[in-house]
Amino acid sequence: MTKRHGYALLSAVIAMIVAVSAAIYVGVGFDDGAARDTLAGGRGPQNNPAAPASTGVWVGAWSTAPAGAEPGTETQGMAGRSVRNVVHAGVGGTAARVTLSNLYGQQPLNITHASIAVAATANNAAAAADTMRRLTFGGNPSVIVPPGQQVVSDAARLLIPHNTDILVTTYSPTPSGPVTYHPTARQISYTAQGDRTEDVTGVPYAAQTRAWRYLTAVDVLSNESEGTVVVIGDSLTDGVTASMGENRRWTDALAGRLRDRARDRDASDGPRYSVINQGISGNRLLAGGGGRPAGNPSGLNRFDRDVLGRTNVKAVVIALGVNDILRTPHVTDADKITAGLRELTRRAHDRGLRVIGATLMPFQGHRGYRPHLEATRQAVNAQIRSGDIFDDYVDFDEALRDPYNPRRLNPLYDSGDHLHPSDRGYKEMAKKFDLDMLKGAAPAEL
Repeated sequence: MTKRHGYALLSAVIAMIVAVSAAIYVGVGFDDGAARDTLAGGRGPQNNPAAPASTGVWVGAWSTAPAGAEPGTETQGMAGRSVRNVVHAGVGGTAARVTLSNLYGQQPLNITHASIAVAATANNAAAAADTMRRLTFGGNPSVIVPPGQQVVSDAARLLIPHNTDILVTTYSPTPSGPVTYHPTARQISYTAQGDRTEDVTGVPYAAQTRAWRYLTAVDVLSNESEGTVVVIGDSLTDGVTASMGENRRWTDALAGRLRDRARDRDASDGPRYSVINQGISGNRLLAGGGGRPAGNPSGLNRFDRDVLGRTNVKAVVIALGVNDILRTPHVTDADKITAGLRELTRRAHDRGLRVIGATLMPFQGHRGYRPHLEATRQAVNAQIRSGDIFDDYVDFDEALRDPYNPRRLNPLYDSGDHLHPSDRGYKEMAKKFDLDMLKGAAPAEL
């Protein structure tokens, strides 16, 4: 064999090893809330049909921020019941993994059975044919999540189309104390008595809830996306006035625009990103709720977990500050708010991430409005527009304000409470977003 042929053979062997290694996924681990990717050997998910090795990158298909402990679950948790969360995947993939959180739990959460499936139809507890997969954790069908921590499942091979609902089900036979949840889902999820984790009919799931329990993320192995955009915000991002079960938050509309852009050959150099929503209703930038850990934690408190800890983050959108002004005790010093925004930008820049900020929308007519609060809002927006807080910004204020009274929302976009947009308003927010802002030069030195 010649030396040249020997090098060629060695290169081929190395390429084969790399290809095989890239097809092995294990994503299980306990931590204090920062999701991490782990590449290691290990058994694949049980009860999964054989499938060829997939290619692509891991991105966030859906996520939500844990917001507190669910009232009424302090003792029993969800013992003896199957919890079927219905979530919406903005991008598709060929494999999936989930994150389960016991952040607000006071005792270990014992998950003995978990599954993932594609929903048969939107807003439905039934699974599409041949899509039910058992989830495993380090190769095991059960896992115990310590209080204050979370766990990431192994990857399950499952073809997930983009823009579709996913069912993630967990069963815990024993009391676990407070349930970690996100109360404002704008999506109907379900519970059933007993272990109905792999039920495909949906019939046992008679009880409905408008909250997401335990589940905080679904990642997919995707060829549609090359990274994740994380949006951190309050109820305006959480979408509290969006139509129930129709995925009409402004972040949903932004995800749709990015999908359309990616299919446009003339814009092939544009961002190919998924979008995940880390909004919490009532959230403030500077102050959080009580308790340990804090309920409805401040943006400063939760940024590392809810934003930097998500999967394959490429850009961050920050839409916080309105509640600091509007809620008691009112923050009327604009410099305090902008200092908090700069701190979030600094943390993101430390990770090499691009940061887009959002101006604060008007709220005259809302029950919390006071004339002197408007001056603070305007002062914050002036600093955002000056360009010395974020790498770039989207002007939601300009997009949705009343042209005849800039202190109020345009009636065309007002949900009726003079603070939150309607479906039409959310769509207009996404329309205002310049997609090219999400990719660009390295983070500015601000």
